[in-house]
Amino acid sequence: MALKAGVVGAAGYAGAELIRLLLAHPEFELTVITSNADEGQPLTAVYPSFVGACDLAFTRHDNPALKECDAVFMAVPHTAAMAQAPALLEAGVSVFDLSADYRLDSVEVYEAWYNAEHTSPELLKTRAFGLPELFPEGLARIAADAAAGKPVLVACAGCYPTATSLGAAPAVRAGWVDGTVIVDAISGVTGAGKRATQRTHFCSASDNFEAYGVGKHRHTPEIEQILGLKDRLVFTPHLAPINRGLLSTVSMPLSQEACGISLEEVVAHYEAFYADCQFVSVLPAGSLPRTASVEGTNACHIGLALHEASGTLIAISAIDNLCKGAAGQAIQCANLVYGFGETCGLPPVALPV
Repeated sequence: MALKAGVVGAAGYAGAELIRLLLAHPEFELTVITSNADEGQPLTAVYPSFVGACDLAFTRHDNPALKECDAVFMAVPHTAAMAQAPALLEAGVSVFDLSADYRLDSVEVYEAWYNAEHTSPELLKTRAFGLPELFPEGLARIAADAAAGKPVLVACAGCYPTATSLGAAPAVRAGWVDGTVIVDAISGVTGAGKRATQRTHFCSASDNFEAYGVGKHRHTPEIEQILGLKDRLVFTPHLAPINRGLLSTVSMPLSQEACGISLEEVVAHYEAFYADCQFVSVLPAGSLPRTASVEGTNACHIGLALHEASGTLIAISAIDNLCKGAAGQAIQCANLVYGFGETCGLPPVALPV
């Protein structure tokens, strides 16, 4: 019997991606979609691509029907998820949060970077962090709770942290990295959300590359937390004139012990690290990833290179910011929590052209 699912913030880009994936998922029945701004509007009026596939209309975020769901996916900005998650959990509903509200282990770090009070810090003790390839233990722990009929909370990793951390983690965890890690990452415009700003307006974004949040982007502490690189990360995000896709280039200074390692040895280590991971593909030496190759999928492609003169390992990761960076990752986490196949409902092949 299918689990009833709701999407809060369903009119946003990540919310629409959740709808696309949930409608094709054999184990979920999408029953509630919310958007305060689009209340009463049919989904198909806002996103005509769903014509013939879904007849739901948007309701308000406080729709009581959400508490009748088995799982609710929160695709809303920070603080908005925090405002609803505790009550949903209290009602017995599991929450898969795509926002930043429960990602950071430290309340103090969250409040400093997001300039907002954390109103349910007690949930940080029980939530699982949703980056399955790097933190499977937390998801396994709460899967046991879900099997016992208890509601669970998953804080899904952000898009930049996902691509960056998947590219860097095998080297960092092997002890190869010594010094400051430099990350230059590029995202499509959908990563900035649906509401247009001066930067994301078509006339500004088209035919333009631009760095933003330099030295102060809020994903910095999340990447530091995942990789254990406190105060050793310089993260610079960029906006590209594409709809979706994210490419993260991570330059890692090698330790004295790791200098001299060959590219073939690095590739073999990465392949072994991700051998059991369904969605991560390590490309052969000499091959580098493209965002087009993962568009619409939950995949991450990783390419590797060595700059021998400086003793630097360069990892380049490509993901779809809306799928592996948001909605697809949430579905992957839900699959693991509920004991479905990890790839269930997630498209295996990107658009070839």
